[in-house]
Amino acid sequence: MLHATWMVLLELAPWLLLGAAVAGLLHILLPPDFLARHLSGRWGVARAVLFGVPLPLCSCGVIPAGLSLKEDGASDGAAVGFLISTPQTGVDSLMVSAGFLGWPFALFKVGAAAATGLVGGWLTDRFGTHAGAPPPPVCAESNERSVRALVTHGLEMIRTIWRWLVFGVLASAALTAWVPTDALSGLGAWGVLGVLALSVPLYVCATASVPIAAALVAGGMPTGAALVFLMAGPATNIATIGAIYRGFGGRTLAIYLGTIVVGSAGLGWLFDFVIPAGGGALAAHAHGVAWWASASAGLLVALFAFFAVDDLRGWWRRRAPPAAQALELPVAGMRCGGCVRKLEGALNALEGVEAAVVEREPDRAIVRGPISEAAVRAAIVEAGFTPG
Repeated sequence: MLHATWMVLLELAPWLLLGAAVAGLLHILLPPDFLARHLSGRWGVARAVLFGVPLPLCSCGVIPAGLSLKEDGASDGAAVGFLISTPQTGVDSLMVSAGFLGWPFALFKVGAAAATGLVGGWLTDRFGTHAGAPPPPVCAESNERSVRALVTHGLEMIRTIWRWLVFGVLASAALTAWVPTDALSGLGAWGVLGVLALSVPLYVCATASVPIAAALVAGGMPTGAALVFLMAGPATNIATIGAIYRGFGGRTLAIYLGTIVVGSAGLGWLFDFVIPAGGGALAAHAHGVAWWASASAGLLVALFAFFAVDDLRGWWRRRAPPAAQALELPVAGMRCGGCVRKLEGALNALEGVEAAVVEREPDRAIVRGPISEAAVRAAIVEAGFTPG
């Protein structure tokens, strides 16, 4: 099991870190409002899909981003096309998929994400309800365009999915170590439907789940079923379904789900028909390990350890009962864990703050120490949020 875990890390880490670097590069090169300004009009759906496919956003992060496009003036079809295509792939997922399952599979997955996004977006513009509750505001984004911002954004991308990555690595290693190589070979075409039924309601991260899909393929599962797993899983889950229903209405939700279900199943069968052997699918383990692969795996393990310790410290701070003299302020504009960590860091850096905790639902900052309310409010504004 330990050997299998290390081998999975050797294949995952270089591609994941490279994808995170590219994600950071996109972040500092594209203006914060670039997408919203280009996703309306006749070609809005196509542009939304074109911009969304390379972005490294899993379904947890794509929900506020996609809904914010509607708020900023993009058409419903453009927003839905973005919501369908973006979580299925990204520069990080593309590179990890190529490393584990080969370039034919990775490129086919990119085309499948684009195709389902286009179809779902166009159907929404043609038949959607164009109704729903107004979406929530998006996260505050830094205007900094520097190497530091690149690194920070890339690390934040990994941090948002690190638990899923650890689960994916361990699950893949367990499948590799303990599942016989021919255990899933008898599924045939039914494998696509079985995987589809499991993938739609569950949260599946497009990048973190690639090692699991690769291990299943190595165990005999049809490669087309792995494609369905990596399309339908990231594109939808219970949280996404609820958000789309509230933001766009029932008819658009039906279009969204129908496009993903029919599109992923059909494209999964098509992949097995066009490339029956999976395109030379599962990447073979090399006898010699390159130094950069070992260094990348070591760095990724170190990052996991840092994230775990930091999250544990945050959990411990939240367990502490609030002091009688604690200052509590509501905060608007937070949409994700990255926002929480950003604001906590800014508040804890203030002189006189003994401890600062930022919580979600309700969104608030709790600050302990001899510091004025005006200083706390100024720090919240400077971090990009709005104090209540």
